[in-house]
Order: sequence, then C-alpha cells, then structure tokens
Amino acid sequence: MSADRTDISIVLCGEAGQGIQTVENVLVRLLKRSGFHVFATKEYMSRIRGGVNSTVIRAGGERVRAYSERIDLLLPLGRGGLRHLARRISAETVLAGEPEHLEGDVPGARLEVPLKRLAAEAGSKAPVNMAALGVAAGLLALEGEVVARVIRETFSGKDQAQVEANVVAAAKGAEAGRNLVRGGFFRPPPFRAVNDVSEEIVLSGAEAVGLGALAGGCDFLSSYPMSPSTGVMTFLAGRAKDFGVVVEQAEDEISAVNMALGAWYAGGRAMVTTSGGGFALMVEGLSLAGMLESPLVIHVGQRPGPATGLPTRTEQADLEFVLRAGHGEFPRVILAPGTLEEGFDLTRRAFDTADRYQIPVFILSDQYFMDSLYNLPPFDVAGGPPERRFVRTAKDYRRYALTPDGVSPRGIPGFGEGLVSVDSDEHDEEGHITEDLKLRKVMVEKRLRKGAAAAGAAVAPRWTGPAEAKDVVVSWGSTGPIIEEALGVLGRRDAAHLHFAQVHPLHADAGALLRRARRRVCVEGNATGQFRRLLEAASGVSIEHGILKYDGLPFSVEEVAEGLGGLLDGGG
Repeated sequence: MSADRTDISIVLCGEAGQGIQTVENVLVRLLKRSGFHVFATKEYMSRIRGGVNSTVIRAGGERVRAYSERIDLLLPLGRGGLRHLARRISAETVLAGEPEHLEGDVPGARLEVPLKRLAAEAGSKAPVNMAALGVAAGLLALEGEVVARVIRETFSGKDQAQVEANVVAAAKGAEAGRNLVRGGFFRPPPFRAVNDVSEEIVLSGAEAVGLGALAGGCDFLSSYPMSPSTGVMTFLAGRAKDFGVVVEQAEDEISAVNMALGAWYAGGRAMVTTSGGGFALMVEGLSLAGMLESPLVIHVGQRPGPATGLPTRTEQADLEFVLRAGHGEFPRVILAPGTLEEGFDLTRRAFDTADRYQIPVFILSDQYFMDSLYNLPPFDVAGGPPERRFVRTAKDYRRYALTPDGVSPRGIPGFGEGLVSVDSDEHDEEGHITEDLKLRKVMVEKRLRKGAAAAGAAVAPRWTGPAEAKDVVVSWGSTGPIIEEALGVLGRRDAAHLHFAQVHPLHADAGALLRRARRRVCVEGNATGQFRRLLEAASGVSIEHGILKYDGLPFSVEEVAEGLGGLLDGGG
C-alpha cells in the first residue's frame, strides 16, 4: 500500500445468501465507530442464491464519497470471486481467505486464512462471514471491544446465542488477522483515524430519500416493489408508526400512482417510488396529475432497460423518458441528487415544489446512488413542519380560477363550504367539463404558466473550481462526487466541475456558466448523451465532448480520471 494513500479499499465477494451485505453493514459502522470516514457501494446479480456479488468499502482519514476500482484487501467467501474481479486486482492487492477461494491466474499477495475452521471453532451457530469480518478488523488493527460492541448493537433483538456466536467468530478472525500483521504478511494502512466523526450518521441513498420525504411532510406512500427503489418503501414502512405515514404496497404501479393522487386530493402529501419499468405503467396517472393540476411526487430509481434489462444494475438512461412521459403538454420538475445531502434536501424540496405549483415533481436517482452509503453530518431540519398549501373553500370556490402565475387556490373536500370539482377532461374554472375551444386554449396556457413560475425557482447548478477555468466537466445526479475525486486525482488547476442537481427546468444561469470555459465535457451513465442534448438545446451552448458508460456498472474514479486525462489538454 502506497505511503501517501489516504484510504484503504476493502472488497468482499461471494454468492448471494452468504451474508456479504451483512458484513458491509457491520464493517462500515465499525470503521466509522473507530474514527474513520467510510464509503461503501455494492454490485450484485439478479438472483436469490448463487452467482457472485461484491461490495467495496473505502475507509480513510479524509472523506470518501465515490466508487474506486482499486482493491487493497480482497476477502473472497466463495469460488469464482477472483475471476469475477480479475480486472480490478493488481500486484498490490492482498487476497485473504480459504485456499480454494484464492485459486486463479491473478496477481496479488495471497494470505491463506481458514475461515470455515475459525467459524466452526466459535460454535455451530457461527457464520463464516463473521470470521471474515474479524479478519478485516484484525488486519486493520481495530479494537476487539469495539468490534464486539458493534456486532451486539447490529444484531440486538436477535437470538442471543446467535449474537454471541457472531462475536466469538469475529474475535477468532481478528486474532488470525493480527497474526498476519505480526508475521509481516500485511502492513496496516499508513493513515490515521480522524476521531471527529462520532456525531456523524451513516446513511444510504435510499435512506436519505426516505428521510427527505419525512421532512417534506410525506404521510402517504403507495408503491409496488421494484429494485432499486424498494429501499425507500421499506425505510418508510419501518418508521410509519413513529411518523404517522401510511405505506401501501399496491397491487400494481397503476394503482399506486392513482392512490397517491387520491391522497393529495384529500389533503395528504403522497409519493410513489418505482423504477423505469414501473413508471412506464404510471404514465397515464402522470397525465391525469397534469390535467387535475394535482401535486404529485414520484421517485424513479434508474436501472438499465429496455424492459427488465439488468434489474440490479445502474444507469442514467431514463432522463428523456421522465422528461417527455405523458400525453399532452403540462409542466413538471425533475430533481437528480448526487450526494446524500442532496437526496435529503431535494426530496424535501420536491414536496414543497409539488404543493406550491400543483405539478408533478420527480426525484431521479439510480441504483448506484440508492445502494451507496457513507458518513456525513446530521441533516439540518430547521424550519419546522412544512406548509400545506390548501385553502378553506367558500361557497363560490372555483378549483381552477385563473391567476397570473397559473396557480389556483387548492381546496380539499370537506374543508370549507365550496365544492372541489376536478376532472380528467378539459374543464372550466369550476372544474366542469367543457368543449369551449377558446377556453381550452386559456386553460392550456394557465397550466403552462405554472411551469414558468416553477422555473424561476429552479435549483442553481454548483460550480467548483476556478472561475476562469479553461475546461469545465459537467455532471448530473450520482456522477457528481465521482468527478470531484477524479479531478482531484488529476490535480488540474485549470478545470472546473459544474454539477446539476435539477435537470428540468434548468436554472437561468446554466448557459452563462457553461460559457465561462472554452471547452466542455459531459459525463453521464447512458449511451446517447441524454443530458448533454438537453443542456445544449436549453442553453444554446455546444458541449464538445461526452464520456458515457452503459454496461450496468457505475463510473469509477479511475475511469473518469483516465477519460478526462485524454480530453483535457495542458498541464496540471
């Protein structure tokens, strides 16, 4: 391991069902409890048992928030792991595990560790994955008492005999790891713990979106499970009683979106969470929201398509679908978080924006974002409960009253004396069906004025780097932190990063910011450069280069650094 390295990259791999995710969950919290910054993400096959899955955990003395291909320590728990990860294994990689799991024509130093025997010595209930966890802890010189405490906390409420077997298996693995260090077979990382992260929290993207929904006043969620969005539903379901949220697993996505519209009509704040294939079934409901002028929050966790595609992988290929979905013309807002802070803030904002302008608002994430986790300071939830923008209706209430900005006072049934009439057909100000063609034109323009008003409140893109940069690298959504680290690796002082957390409508400053630089590069996870085209059309600025990826895996820091290094001219 290089002496100037500020983090270590640990990878565990094995079959589905071997508890790889459990080790990730415990090890991340153990490293954070030990005073390290942590980041983790995973890649997994679409199967319940078998195959090869892996998780990467980065820990260091500085914040880490991006996926790296580098492997410093690899712990394979089954056969095929080395072959699966061969492209990422280097001569500096240390491979530790059962001898039969270290077979394969790959470089790296091999450390034989009898994980099965260590687990068996801990008792019949002890799993091999806890012995592997212990080996990692021993190699990294983590304190045994802290290891035991974190395991007991993680599995609190479980069978106590099982919990203690986990503790013993981890202790035996840790001793094996420490022996490898004592024997000079492994050198611990050269960096030190930062010790100032004790008050920070560890969250995944799914949890950040879920917390943002709670902060935004969400009291109803209806969804049909579909990876990678299901994490939001399970998170809210687990906290439904504490926060007064109704979580309904609908029979299909069509029912889910219509339930959400019904909840908004009754005065609630509702969200649906889905993926591209599920959203395809919701499109008619989306158009209904446009005609009803109903608020609606839709979270779409992107994965590769078309159809079922790669259901457990990642991609940023649904932007144009979400942007153009629906028949007829009506406004919408699309938010695309790149950091967990944005996941929280933008989801919270989505509810306020939907309520304020009575339009559909999308939170557009992806599998990589949803399944990544790291430590960060607690979110700022100042401001009190969200404002619910419905009015007490008078007898002469008109649901679609014409206003300068197109936003009509929104009433809800039973709150006041007025009749709250809504209709999927074209309608007059009172909500009655009409075929008055002049009024039709007036109502279309009314709805579009809401979009113009919402555009005036768009989230500004974030410029990082010199104001007069020669080159600017553009990102949206989850690619943002990866580009930040890649530019740091390159050490470019003449390049800047422009990150878009709102991709539609774009902020008015987008064009001016793009024109700051002489050359522009857009990095995105799809095959056709969807955001690049959207940005060029909206700003009138040419984006000279694009770096694209669409194999189902996220961009790595190394890939982006290599791609940018070949495009950006001049010195560092």
